[in-house]
Amino acid sequence: MNASIDPIGRGLTTLLGEDEFHQRHIGPSPEAQRAMLEALGRRSREDLIAATVPAPIRLTRDLALPEPTTEAQALAELQSIAAQNQVWRSYLGGGYHGTITPEPIRRNVLENPGWYTAYTPYQAEVAQGRLEALLNFQQMVIDLTGLPVANASLLDEATAAAEAMAVARRASKLKSANVYRVDAAAHPQVIAVLRTRAQGLGITVDLATAEQMADEAGEACFGAHLQNPDTLGRVRDLSGVIETLKSRGAVVTVGCDPLALVLMASPGALGADIAIGSAQRFGVPLGNGGPHAAFMAVREALVRMMPGRIIGVSRDAAGKPALRMALQTREQHIRRDKATSNVCTAQALLANMAGFYAVYHGPQGLWRIAARVNAMARLLIHLTGARLANDAFFDTLHVAAREHAAAILERARSIRINLRNLAPEGKPGQIVIALDETVTLDDVADLAWVLSGHRPDAQSLQQAAHALSIEALSIPTNVRRTDPVLQHPVFKRYHSETEFVRYLKRLENRDISLVHSMIPLGSCTMKLNAAAEMAPLSWPEFAQIHPHAPADQTQGYQKMLGQLGDWLAAVTGFAGVSFQPNSGAQGEYAGLLAIRNWQAARGQGHRDVCLIPSSAHGTNPATAQMMGMRIVVVACDEQGNIDLADLRARIAEHRERLAALMVTYPSTHGVFESAIREVCEAVHEAGGQVYMDGANLNAQAGLTQPALIGADVCHMNLHKTFCIPHG
Repeated sequence: MNASIDPIGRGLTTLLGEDEFHQRHIGPSPEAQRAMLEALGRRSREDLIAATVPAPIRLTRDLALPEPTTEAQALAELQSIAAQNQVWRSYLGGGYHGTITPEPIRRNVLENPGWYTAYTPYQAEVAQGRLEALLNFQQMVIDLTGLPVANASLLDEATAAAEAMAVARRASKLKSANVYRVDAAAHPQVIAVLRTRAQGLGITVDLATAEQMADEAGEACFGAHLQNPDTLGRVRDLSGVIETLKSRGAVVTVGCDPLALVLMASPGALGADIAIGSAQRFGVPLGNGGPHAAFMAVREALVRMMPGRIIGVSRDAAGKPALRMALQTREQHIRRDKATSNVCTAQALLANMAGFYAVYHGPQGLWRIAARVNAMARLLIHLTGARLANDAFFDTLHVAAREHAAAILERARSIRINLRNLAPEGKPGQIVIALDETVTLDDVADLAWVLSGHRPDAQSLQQAAHALSIEALSIPTNVRRTDPVLQHPVFKRYHSETEFVRYLKRLENRDISLVHSMIPLGSCTMKLNAAAEMAPLSWPEFAQIHPHAPADQTQGYQKMLGQLGDWLAAVTGFAGVSFQPNSGAQGEYAGLLAIRNWQAARGQGHRDVCLIPSSAHGTNPATAQMMGMRIVVVACDEQGNIDLADLRARIAEHRERLAALMVTYPSTHGVFESAIREVCEAVHEAGGQVYMDGANLNAQAGLTQPALIGADVCHMNLHKTFCIPHG
């Protein structure tokens, strides 16, 4: 019998309510907790909380949350939610493609706590395995993009494009120009994020075709963003456009597809200064849009302007080869408002998956995948004779269906296939079909029936496939790749599964993760990574959903996010929650943007001063400067607490232009400052808003709330307070 359960006077309902999840997960036993409390001179946890959290902000009621449930019941409920998603075959493209995650990577990286609990590698000496994996990712990007330096991943393609815009502005010699020209055929989400980020920087985003950009009469711009292949699949020789733009002083970025670059001339070969894109289709599931690792590569002169981190090869004290971060995101703590970016995290786990995908397949394997995808697209056109809006493509077909579009879309729906209908984009009768590595000959036969109404029989399908050239004939000769890629030995050495999994294990053993010990990195350490919480990541009902799938196919996702939003609102005390930001730093940006939009709507758009305590996390001033705000530092005392007298002086000095105060609570020093309500009230009285950095929300949950404290906006790092791998 469990000695902790007293059987006297207790019935079956007591046993039904028992769940060992929290005891197993939190770790310290009641005895260990008593020993810690004794060392602190406290009688109980309640006594410790009373001495730590100021009484005026302490919660006095239970949160409006559902009753706790067991681990098995929670998974069963989540499975029923997942079942409400419909997994159709999606050929929607737009920067997202079906992919096959190699089983050794799924089982040994994505589902392995030795990889997914390891913190982002700020401490090189205990992260040599992950650093080597990220070095592989960088080399893969360098080879594919044809540019000499790559970073160790970014958050997603759209924010990578925005970071490239900021690099272009810093690097351009046209200091008076504020126009950034963007390919009208870039992915819609890229254009949307570029427009948002441009607002705070005083940049005008000008949509134009590549032909218009090459026009000598075009307006002067400090930079330009091109997409190749573009969102409709068109492959172009952009070398002339790039040359013209650069001759006028513009810095040119090309958004690209890593799989297409196996067969296409690289952005570097075309003359680009910067290349960005998403590594998602290198083995990372769709997951309704992410998270996915983005990449950036630049020419040598732009290295010090890059965001994120760069892994470099160095030597340790004994003279042995060692890896380090030659450029790292923690530079924000030093450079603060002069930092190159506010991005404080990267998609380390997912970048490692993409890098391992390249290691697993090698140059020949990637070539086979890319050539097969292209051949499948050409086979579909051969079988149907469909009329294309452009004949130069890699894997995406822009079909001019005209009056047949409605019938095509109806046939597709009847066999659970998603195609991109361009009618909402002002192009009725036009359809986009984006193929990927998951496509089989049977899929091509289904698509042939969808396009033409006639399904080829098995024999004619096999004959057509056999007769089809493997040469990528749909890519113009002048933009085909002629130089080799992935020539480093790491991409040629581990092609048997035994050698590959041994390589993964060797790298894992060079790191510290939660399978080895605790990770003593303070408030930024991941808190919870229970296996039960991670398991659903691999469920097809979640993993195989395209982000542009119709809403009636994503009911499970909508229910899950709706529930989570309600629960997080209850935890924080706020009215609503957005899941759009893809990192803490992006959450900061979104929070300040919400404040500035609210003030502008009230006719107070002139407010642009942001107060930031001197002890604040370095991303705070970096974010504020990205928003175009004037940063005013508020002094702190020797313990790191906000100096109230200095705060009041700064408020009085900037009262008419005060927009916001950025504050971390508990403070960066881990202290619940007793004057926090007074701080918030002073800012509000002057017409400002309070933005709370939620990096330390783990210390607040259930004890107090940002809204109760006085904050107006707060971002939440879900990996710190709840569960997901960092980034």
